[in-house]
Amino acid sequence: QVQLVESGGGLVQPGGSLRLSCTASGRIFSIDDMGWYRQAPGKERDLVAGITTYLITNYADSVKGRFTISRDNAKNTVYLQMNSLTPEDTAVYYCNARVRPRAVPGTYLDFWGQGTPVTVSS
Repeated sequence: QVQLVESGGGLVQPGGSLRLSCTASGRIFSIDDMGWYRQAPGKERDLVAGITTYLITNYADSVKGRFTISRDNAKNTVYLQMNSLTPEDTAVYYCNARVRPRAVPGTYLDFWGQGTPVTVSS
């Protein structure tokens, strides 16, 4: 019963900022990589930013220089600081975590949050 809970989405004007957070809980043995994905209207779900256990990060080209991903391993939490938002950033943002559940020893499984909508509009 691994669950990811997201928060921080909402409505923001162009040029504004939002900070998303996601916390994993449940029968977890360990967590490897974590990341944020988004799905805009009429498009596929794409990677926005990822971060490893050792704090190595990667970003989609469209958000480089504007978004920052970070994590707190002790709290099983990943964050996404979003600055200089544009209407093209409007999407449902999903948290992802690669987890080793205690119920499935030796196996990594991907878990997803419910998604938090972000709307950038004037």
